[in-house]
Amino acid sequence: MEIPKSKQVWNLILLTGFLQFFFNYGLLFWGEQFITSGLAAVLQAIIPVFGLFLARIFVGEEITSRKIISILLGLVGLIIIFYEQLIVNGTLALLGSLAVVIGAFGASLASVLTKAKLQGIQPETVVFWQMLIGQIPLWIIGFSLEGSPVKFYWTWKAIICIFYLATMGSIAAFWLYYWLLSKIDVTKAMMIAFVTPLVAVFVGSFFGEKLGIQAILGGLLILASVGLIIVKRK
Repeated sequence: MEIPKSKQVWNLILLTGFLQFFFNYGLLFWGEQFITSGLAAVLQAIIPVFGLFLARIFVGEEITSRKIISILLGLVGLIIIFYEQLIVNGTLALLGSLAVVIGAFGASLASVLTKAKLQGIQPETVVFWQMLIGQIPLWIIGFSLEGSPVKFYWTWKAIICIFYLATMGSIAAFWLYYWLLSKIDVTKAMMIAFVTPLVAVFVGSFFGEKLGIQAILGGLLILASVGLIIVKRK
């Protein structure tokens, strides 16, 4: 694994790793204790909204009506899919929702800074060091509040799920994301925030979860939003 030699690169990796893997996911997982997974998915999908303006500031990407309409379509699609879960009950739920939104801003800023300042560095190098840095404060907080994971009750199902999330859902996913980030506008790459919950809904249908008409309609809107921003005009 390549070790960055520039102090400036190290500072950027420290910052983006902190924002992407500690700040974002730490706040997301904390907030999900008090709100539904559907509401968390919708709030996390605000990442491209923040990205639209951050990319303009740091990368100089143009804010076009095409991008705005695409993002709005994606948000509406998610709202339609999870409309039954968009409930905020109590102060903790409100704070949980706020935490997810703040975390989404952190993730968006990390992606934009990676696009703007870490070009030319291999995606696997960026992912490795960002994840390594981002997990350290998570370990510290986890040990402090929940104790050693060695004492947890581990089942084979839990181990398989964690292994899958670590390899496919984290390492492979972010390596591909950063590879894509080097090829296209950061705003376009961030549209993955709409696609991820959509895929989860349809995969869940293969394991017996009900797939209603609202999921199909919302899914079509999300696909339309991604197609609108990805497909080039002639």
